[in-house]
Amino acid sequence: MKSLLLFMFLSLTVPGVHTGMTDPVIIVNKASNELAFFDKGKLQNVYPVATGKTEALTPTGTFTIKVKAKDPYYRKKNIPGGDPRNPLGSRWIGFDAKGTDGRIYGVHGTNQPSSIGRNVSQGCIRMHNKNVEALYDKVPNGAKIVIVNEDRKFEAIYDEYLKNRLSQQFQ
Repeated sequence: MKSLLLFMFLSLTVPGVHTGMTDPVIIVNKASNELAFFDKGKLQNVYPVATGKTEALTPTGTFTIKVKAKDPYYRKKNIPGGDPRNPLGSRWIGFDAKGTDGRIYGVHGTNQPSSIGRNVSQGCIRMHNKNVEALYDKVPNGAKIVIVNEDRKFEAIYDEYLKNRLSQQFQ
């Protein structure tokens, strides 16, 4: 919380500290299998998710949203978007983990809603279709996604994210 207050003070008094630092941010916590959406510096929503079967499958770190798609096509098995067999569900929000272009790792819907809340994916982050549809409209390309595996509250993770962004401003 102190870092957020420091950021707010500096953004009002120090030229070059951009209010864009509080733009939309997604935080995924693999420890709780939850996704939090922050906008304008406030926690907006928390959703249950599914993450990788193993610790290594869903990468941790800070990434950038690169690709968004409605009714995404599933290349691996040649399943068109909108098909009930499509495991990607109704939306794809792809990010650049491990040097990829947003087409390998993503937050997406699912045709297996009972998998939500568990560690079952091949590395992506699954959501209920209704939840990923709501998130999709709020998250622009270029937004950040932070993935952690920690026993901390989302607000504390967000404060640390802002503190790190602030320190980068002065380097």
